[in-house]
Amino acid sequence: MIVGALYLASFLTGITGLVGVVLAHIWEGEARGTWAESHYTYLIRTFWFSFLASIAAVVLMFVIIGFFLFPLIAIWFGVRSVLSLVKASKQEPMPDPKTLLF
Repeated sequence: MIVGALYLASFLTGITGLVGVVLAHIWEGEARGTWAESHYTYLIRTFWFSFLASIAAVVLMFVIIGFFLFPLIAIWFGVRSVLSLVKASKQEPMPDPKTLLF
């Protein structure tokens, strides 16, 4: 739950998402074989795919498309973070942690 909360806090601070992904990478090994492992996988993938999509959006800003991608990336990042928090509060694993959808 801490990593998901840090991701959501990054909308206000900008840096807590980086702290969250570092913690997720550290704690993922400790969670092997538990319901929490799927959350770490899900949240790590959420961070890195949104990071790569943001880089692509910056490049695409030269053709205006990038400006429209940033809100979509933020929504995707936020929804995935909230979904992980909801499941974690019930101590349920993420159904498909390797999906790029929700």
